[in-house]
Parts: sequence; structure tokens; C-alpha cells
Amino acid sequence: MLFNSYEFIFLFLPIVVLGFFTLSRFRSRLLSIGWLVAASLFFYGYWNPKYLLLILASIIFNYYLGNLINQQTKNKSFASQLLLIGIVVNLGCIGYFKYAHFFVNNLNILLGNNFLNFNLENIILPLGISFFTFQQIAYLVDSYQEKLKNSSFLNYCLFVTFFPQLIAGPIVHYQEMIPQFEKKETYAVNWNNIAIGLSIFSIGLFKKVVLADSIAIYANPIFSAAESSQSLTFLSAWLGALAYTFQLYFDFSGYADMAIGIARIFGIILPLNFYSPYKSVNITEFWRRWHMTLSRFLRDYLYIPLGGNRQGIIRRYINLLITMLLGGLWHGAGWTFIIWGGLHGCYLVINHGWHNFRSNILKQDLKKSTIFGQIMGQIITFFAVVITWVFFRATSLDGALHMSQSMLGMNGFSFSSNGFDFPKKLFIVLFFIIIFLPNTQEIMKDYNPSILTYKIKERYPIPKWLQWHPNALWSVIIALFNFVCLIKLSKISEFLYFQF
Repeated sequence: MLFNSYEFIFLFLPIVVLGFFTLSRFRSRLLSIGWLVAASLFFYGYWNPKYLLLILASIIFNYYLGNLINQQTKNKSFASQLLLIGIVVNLGCIGYFKYAHFFVNNLNILLGNNFLNFNLENIILPLGISFFTFQQIAYLVDSYQEKLKNSSFLNYCLFVTFFPQLIAGPIVHYQEMIPQFEKKETYAVNWNNIAIGLSIFSIGLFKKVVLADSIAIYANPIFSAAESSQSLTFLSAWLGALAYTFQLYFDFSGYADMAIGIARIFGIILPLNFYSPYKSVNITEFWRRWHMTLSRFLRDYLYIPLGGNRQGIIRRYINLLITMLLGGLWHGAGWTFIIWGGLHGCYLVINHGWHNFRSNILKQDLKKSTIFGQIMGQIITFFAVVITWVFFRATSLDGALHMSQSMLGMNGFSFSSNGFDFPKKLFIVLFFIIIFLPNTQEIMKDYNPSILTYKIKERYPIPKWLQWHPNALWSVIIALFNFVCLIKLSKISEFLYFQF
């Protein structure tokens, strides 16, 4: 079931919201939480009921292991062994379902099919396995670090399955969500929360249905042509890459908004996962704005345990590369994702090296920058990211290389569109929205829309008239957004991050 579908908007969501607050009238928190857990499991199993067996087994295993770890406050050695078992089992589960074919195929190539040929049956990738697995690993680590106490089984089920963030994030910490469900006011109908939540959801729906899906039809033919080794001109390759860059931006941003909006209807504030990443002036800032909860997870549970920046410059660069390579592999089982992560790792190394050079050699104050420097940094960062998206989007390494070669001018610098149709006005409008207009967080900033995972400085001042308030103007805007979206809903498409 998709957020951008008639059955979700007109059936599932209203029924779940009505049931939650109706049961809350009986002053029974257990009934309300039980209802949400049951609804979330139905939501998850809607695609394939077989998925339920895996997620339930994962929940039971991690819940009891986490509680056992919590009980070993005086025996850290045993607790660390339990934590290691939990991490290995969780990674083993995700490794089997997500990476088994990738590793077996590469092993066959490495050893030679004539020498040794492993064959695996078709393995169906369970939805959201990367997200709920990482979320539960974080729970185990937090239990080991004594950041939380033993939870009830029902609370833990809700933590893992809460449907707004179950399939594609954000990756939430237990202490960020469950304490909100322990407040009495969460179970009383709050029309402010409902208005705020529906407005955020509507903005996200508009981004997905009207903007992301409208530009996708211009990206897909170019990448399909690259996969079939068709000749691409310099211009057509860049326009195809830019089209996907815009599509992914509005698709992921739209999902992030919709997840936050749905949760807010229930009075729950989720962590922010997306904050205008193409406004970044360097690649470090980009990763503080793009998939923010994944960045936080990789920093806290991989980069810092590897040593972070505490063991010298060279070791820091190695840690950055390892973290980003594994971050790329997390997104998908393929060399294209590994290269995508590796490129971002190299970008981060270059960025930190440049900052060290400016600070230690040129003796410049990194806190001060000129407008020209910011603009140049933003342009360089944007186009560097566009190049990496080619590997993220391509379905094969050959297709990605063919596309990137055309973009780098290796096939000439023809400015013909190669027969592909591109709406120049749409490109300009989307670029203007991305770079100059405020994001949803900024529009809703007076109403505490989300938990900030990183401190981010606003790039431009936000005019008062663009800030959301429960007034007639915004009622009309949201109504128009919904009207356009409902017309477009006949062409339903999945969110791009569902494949991860």
C-alpha cells in the first residue's frame, strides 16, 4: 500500500486515525497502541503476507536480546558478546535477503563458472528490511550503552512497525519515539496536530505525484538508452542525469514529508530526514542534509567506532572511505552502489583535505566565507552529486559508464538533444524550487514539524507570507495541492527508496 494511493488516503489512514482516537476514549493506552501495531502490520503485509513472518521473527529476537543486554549492567563482557551476536544475526539476515545473489555471482566470476558454480533460488527482498534492521541494531547498541531501560513488548513492536516510517525511514531511535506515546496528550484529539500533519502530508504528496513523477518520464528513456549502449550526446546525457537528480529529490523529499505528516496526525514528531541538500556548499554539508538519519547512523555506529577523526588525518580519511563504501552497499547489492558510495567517500576526503589546507597552511578562518565562495561551492557540490547519481540510478555498471562517459565529453561535446524531448521550462521551475524556495521544515518552522538531527543554518531568509499558518490563504493552497494530486493519482508509482 502506497502513501500516494486512493486506498491509503481514503480508507486505511482515516480508519486507523479514527480507530486510534476512538479507542483512546476508553482511556486504555494498551488498546490504542495495540490498534496501531495491528494496523502497521497490516500495512506491511499488504504487499506480501509472507513478509510478516520475517519482521515478526526479527522483532521477537531483537526485543528479548535487547532486554537481556539491558540486564547485564554488571557484566559488560557478557553484554558485549550478546551485542555481537545481535549484530551478526541482524547483518546475516539482511545479508542473505539483500546481498546473497550479489556475492554468489561475483564469487562464481572470481573462481570461474567451470570450477565452481553456486546457484541460488530467487530471493524476494522484503520491503524496508534495510530500515527496520538498522533501527533494531541501534536499539541493541543503545541498550548496551545503557541509554534506555527495558521496554514492554507492545512498545517495542510499535517502535519497529509504526507505519509512517516503517518502509523507508526515517531511522528512529527508541527514545525519540516511544516516550511521545507515553504522554497522555498523545491520546486526545488535537486539531492543531491534525491540521499541521495533513498540511505536511499534502505538500509531500504534491512533491511526489506532481513534481517527481512528472520529471521521471524524461529521465527513464535516457538511462534505458545508456543501458542498451545507444549513442548519447553530451547534452542529452546531462539532461537525463539532471532529470533523475530532480526526480529523486522530490520523490525522497515527498516521502519524508508524508511520513512526518502522517505521524504528526497522531501527535508524534519524527526526526527530520531531508533538508534541501542541493543548497549545500560542500559535500560534508550535503550529507548533513540528505538522508539525515542514515548519515547519523553511519556516523554513530560505524565511523566513530572505527576511530572517527581521533587517530590522525590518514586514518580519518580511511574511516570516511570505509563508511561511505558501506553506506553505498547499504543502498543496494551492486557495484554501481559501491562506486556511488566510493565517489562520495573520495569527495569527503577531498573536502576535508581542502579545509585542512585552508586552515593550517593558508591560515584562513573557515567560519568566514564570501558570497562568491558560497555560490561556487554550491555549484561544484551540485554537479559533483549529479555525476554520482548516474551510478545510483543505472541498473548496470556498463550503463553507468556509458552515461558518465557521454557526460564527461568522451563521446564529443554535441549540444543536440539526441531526439529526446526535454521541457526546458519545467527544468527551470524545478531548479528554482530546489535552490531558492523554502523547504517544508522552513515553511512549518513555527509549529515544530520535526526533530532536528543536525544543526543547519538557513541559506536564505524566509518571507513571512511563505510560512505556514492555519489561515484562509494556506487552506486554499493546500486544497489546490490536494485537488491536483487527486487528479494525478490515477498514475500511481512507487517511491524510489522502497527498493532499498
